[in-house]
Amino acid sequence: MRPGFAALALLVWLLPSAAAAQDAPIPPPRPERYTETAVDAEGRPLSINDLENAFEAFDQMATQPVVNLALGEPQPVTLSARVSEDGPFIPSGLTWRIYKTEPDANGELPLLAKSSDAAAAFSLQPGQYVAHVAYGRAQASDTFTVEAGPNERSLILDAGGLRLSAAVTGDVQIPLSLVDFEIYANSDITGGQVMIADDVTPGELMQLNAGVYKVVSHFGDVNAEVRADIRVEPGQLTDATLYFRAAATTLKLVSVPGGEAIADTDWTISDTEGQVLYSTIAAFCTLVLAEGEYTVVAKQGDRVYNRDFQILPGPAREIEVVTTFN
Repeated sequence: MRPGFAALALLVWLLPSAAAAQDAPIPPPRPERYTETAVDAEGRPLSINDLENAFEAFDQMATQPVVNLALGEPQPVTLSARVSEDGPFIPSGLTWRIYKTEPDANGELPLLAKSSDAAAAFSLQPGQYVAHVAYGRAQASDTFTVEAGPNERSLILDAGGLRLSAAVTGDVQIPLSLVDFEIYANSDITGGQVMIADDVTPGELMQLNAGVYKVVSHFGDVNAEVRADIRVEPGQLTDATLYFRAAATTLKLVSVPGGEAIADTDWTISDTEGQVLYSTIAAFCTLVLAEGEYTVVAKQGDRVYNRDFQILPGPAREIEVVTTFN
């Protein structure tokens, strides 16, 4: 037998059995060197070099960590995401969550880990998990299995961008503070629609899963409203402008045409059916109204003044209620 085999035979004799290693993974203390002559499996004496090599091999193995997949040693897992099948990896803005596949007593999947890295790195025991990634309001989830060795997985969000703006018919610009948007998506659970975003401002970039969304926009806070169905394509940015048939309006009570507004006027605005749309107490009544016919009632103490007026789409306008005409 060659000396290398003899050293191996001695090493096997020195190491504990496999069962003992599982029960006590901490390596036993290094054996004392024998003063008498050691022999190999065939009874031939071992040289000092053979013994030193054997002890060196023992020392190296004793310092190695014990890895036992049967006991669920964590394995490296790297997750990444794309907006579409052939799109590039998303470089930032991701939120990753890892869940168990078995629900808890409340019927929810327990959260195990979370990361905001584009290429999220986790250390997970072998088994099945649910990975969820959110990119803005776009999201995707999938079940994956962790096996021995490095694990890599890429999720496809099938997402696109949506950017909204608004104007009055005729391309009259609207102050950003006077307009907002709500976004609704179809619900797979109820079959209806569910709001996924509100108070969206003009120019705000929204990341959404590809599909058709209902967008509702408000100009002011009375009755100027526009609705539209907008399709978001995967990997594309959709710019959409919603147009209002409305106008910003300022009403004032004056004693003569072109005169100064009378302070502390009690204002009430109604539609043609008599429904009150807006009321306030101020020198000026400033609001946004949709195209249509209206009636304004202005009160000063016991005196009541009224006027019918019409709103047409266009730039802001001023309407006077003159006391001398009543």
